[in-house]
Amino acid sequence: MSQPSVSRAWTVTFAGTGINLALGVLYSWSVFAKALIDQYGWTKTESSIPYTLACVVFALCMIPAGRWLDKSGPRVVATVGAFLCGIGMFVAGSSHSVGMVAVGFGLLVGAAMGFGYAAPTPAAVKWFQPHKKGQIAGLVVAGFGLASVYIAPMTNYFMRTYGVQQTFYIEGIMFFVIILALAQFLSFPPAQNFVPFGGPPPASTAKAAATYSKRDYTPGEMIKTPQFYQLWLMYCFAASAGLLIIGHLAKISQIQGGINWGFALVAVLAVANASGRILAGFFSDRLGRTNTMLLVFTLQAINMFAFSHYSTAPLLLLGSVLTGLAYGSLLSLFPSATFDFFGLKNSGINYGLVFTAWGAAALIGPIIAGRVADATGGYGASYMISGILLVIAAIITFFTKAPQSVPAPKALET
Repeated sequence: MSQPSVSRAWTVTFAGTGINLALGVLYSWSVFAKALIDQYGWTKTESSIPYTLACVVFALCMIPAGRWLDKSGPRVVATVGAFLCGIGMFVAGSSHSVGMVAVGFGLLVGAAMGFGYAAPTPAAVKWFQPHKKGQIAGLVVAGFGLASVYIAPMTNYFMRTYGVQQTFYIEGIMFFVIILALAQFLSFPPAQNFVPFGGPPPASTAKAAATYSKRDYTPGEMIKTPQFYQLWLMYCFAASAGLLIIGHLAKISQIQGGINWGFALVAVLAVANASGRILAGFFSDRLGRTNTMLLVFTLQAINMFAFSHYSTAPLLLLGSVLTGLAYGSLLSLFPSATFDFFGLKNSGINYGLVFTAWGAAALIGPIIAGRVADATGGYGASYMISGILLVIAAIITFFTKAPQSVPAPKALET
């Protein structure tokens, strides 16, 4: 059997990027939240509930979605995500109550993100050589981060023109059609007689490539390693800062800078978010995953400690860009590190388990920020908490290495 053309590998990659461009509605939530606060009198804490619930459900659904992905392939898993997204947006638009929006956006759209996001990245990276994992993963997940570039201003326009309810309906139809169509282009490469594309690693990546695990860990084996818990804690602590800013940016810009066009900063953050995913993938293939993590955590910690002083449009713009770059980096660094440490055979379920850290981060950052803002009128204390967690994550990088010292059973050695 002849090997598939390289164009097939890139078709899968860009289809995955497109799916994430639709699922990235999550990162425009602060535009929805501002409208719900201003138009319907929700508290800041209430406005965080659908977003936080979506993040938690997203993370939890990555586990069954990842297991299903490893068994049945990416097309069917992403298709389920399309239906959940469309239905969830309609349910969210059916009522202005916190409960119904939480069910529609938090539960159903959150589940859609878990199924839709689980499929593209493992599918794409399997078409390429190991030394390309960071770059390909970064490109695919960049779509999720970049989504707010168009979704934030589009949502703001729909809100002003049609209102909150119709905005949920219109975007529900749009995202359902986009995800459903692109899901049909996803596939794994052939199981037999297939050589991944990308050629041999260049000298600049040879040292990093030498640290990759040559063993495919089962989920049960993975969770017995200290590396799993190290990755989990770093992911959780670092992601909480980005999720805090993303979930509240439109309101933060209004409170700290008197800016009522915070949706524009959401879009700027999205560009930085996507850029961070691509740049981190590129540099981590050369510098190593944990070295790049250390740089990212340090940058974001400094930014969070300074964020309460961002009281003008230029400073808020700077803070948004730095947050986007650092946060976006996590979404390519951690899947790549998971694949490096634990192999690709069970990549769907293994990364799903690691990704639960991101869901836990949603319980720390946005909810604490909402409560602090409701109690004090500002976000200063929540910035400090996030900065401290990032310092702890930076310290953990010094102890995190690939689990090469664990020998594989004879049956798994090749």
